[in-house]
Amino acid sequence: MSKDIRIKKGLNINLVGAAEQTTTKAVSSNVYNINLADFHGITPKMMVKQGVEVKAGEPLFYSKNNEEMLFVSPVSGELIEIERGARRRILNLKILADKTQATVEHTPLSPEKASEEAIREFLLKSGCWPFIKQRPYDIIADPESRPKAIFISGYVTAPLAAELDYVLKGKEKEIQAAITALGKLTPGKVHVSVGKSSDSPLAGLQGITLHKVSGPHPAGLVGTQINKIDPINKGETVWTLAAQDLVIIGEALLTGKFNPERTVALVGSSVKNPKYYTTKIGAEISTFLYASGVKEDDIRVINGDVLTGRKSKPDGHLGFYNNTVSVIPEGDDYEFFGWNKPVFDKISATRALTFSWLQPNKKYELNTNTNGEHRAFVVTGMYEEVFPMDIYPLQLLKACMVQDLDEMEQLGLYEVVPEDFSLTEFICISKQPHQKIIREGLDLLYKEIG
Repeated sequence: MSKDIRIKKGLNINLVGAAEQTTTKAVSSNVYNINLADFHGITPKMMVKQGVEVKAGEPLFYSKNNEEMLFVSPVSGELIEIERGARRRILNLKILADKTQATVEHTPLSPEKASEEAIREFLLKSGCWPFIKQRPYDIIADPESRPKAIFISGYVTAPLAAELDYVLKGKEKEIQAAITALGKLTPGKVHVSVGKSSDSPLAGLQGITLHKVSGPHPAGLVGTQINKIDPINKGETVWTLAAQDLVIIGEALLTGKFNPERTVALVGSSVKNPKYYTTKIGAEISTFLYASGVKEDDIRVINGDVLTGRKSKPDGHLGFYNNTVSVIPEGDDYEFFGWNKPVFDKISATRALTFSWLQPNKKYELNTNTNGEHRAFVVTGMYEEVFPMDIYPLQLLKACMVQDLDEMEQLGLYEVVPEDFSLTEFICISKQPHQKIIREGLDLLYKEIG
């Protein structure tokens, strides 16, 4: 029996460039990259030296705070570069892939028969543990903790994001294995959300509490669903996973091999033929970007969706948690007197000089222009119109900016992560970096209290 969640507050951002539901195998990447920025809060301790040959699934480094938490190579090959920044901080690891791949093999584990401790040990040594994220603080989950519940969202509302109903088809066996294993790591429930009218492979899983969600973005964000299902209070912990990562975890359990394969949606108005590609974590984006063609030279490549993704280069690499690569025009033009005339080709949450509300189903071709300058917060009530959580978004942002720990706690910082403020950042007339503000607030709270 499912439980329905209907979200009324929010804003759908309909963009040109959705991926056609056809999948092509991307050209094999020569070099794979592991970006340490993907693992927020992790201090790496290297286990191999530059120039060493490694196998796919072989540990490259572990977390300073937990030596059992291993981070493994996505492919077999030579570790050709350990890029370091200030104070010798590790920034990137680059691996030159072998033509013939060799993989570390673990003993497969039966999720139904295995104990909680055996499952935890397997996920840590196989390199699958970093897929499990924790709230509060939006960090990789602490293996020593037991969350009150686990949440997985199979409902997609972010602009042009990969359609999970499509990419997860045929992976039911692996997903069920992952769900069965994860269910043993919590005394609570495993909550899975799908679209109300979708045909999701997640809907038929055993051992879950199913929720059918409807409504505009950010209804598909797991944070919105947690807030409506079982909000996080001080002292409580929940874990979250991306739906496509369940496939990697399940396959590792069933075969004993770490296979970081991803079905990635290449989307955006600057892509000639947006579609899906099968590739691996850390692969060069250029291996599938130019296969679909780009319409112009001046483009912005985004590792992720347009609201939460990170700016990349065409020769950059797929992020550890990403299954979408967005390509849109670079906004380097200035619109003279743009503030003083009616606008028909932009999305806005207000009706002032902007007429997107007259065409709710129209798709827009937006660029990276912010259409304004950074300025002090203006109290308009706009954030509350698109923010469906039972939280005061403006007050929480201000508490983070002034580093008021008591206010941050009382206003609900434990419940949110940066992506929950991506939509308020998009509509912000003050052009404030909401996600950065929340990230810094979480880091401060973790440092002082966590």
